[in-house]
Amino acid sequence: MADSNTKEKKISFWSGVKAEFGKIVWPNGNSAFRQSVAVIMISVIAGLIIGLIDAAAKSGVNWITSFSSFNF
Repeated sequence: MADSNTKEKKISFWSGVKAEFGKIVWPNGNSAFRQSVAVIMISVIAGLIIGLIDAAAKSGVNWITSFSSFNF
């Protein structure tokens, strides 16, 4: 049998969630747009940097492995 204490804990939990949800400060439209643009720009820049590092590493590995074709 479930005791009533468990039910009270569930109700207390959800009332706490509701109270905390009421404390959220949502950004206005302009702020949300600016932050979204910043995230997109940073993501593109990070992607380009990672792509350049990957291309450099690939070129370096290809250069190093090109020496293995020599017969010593």
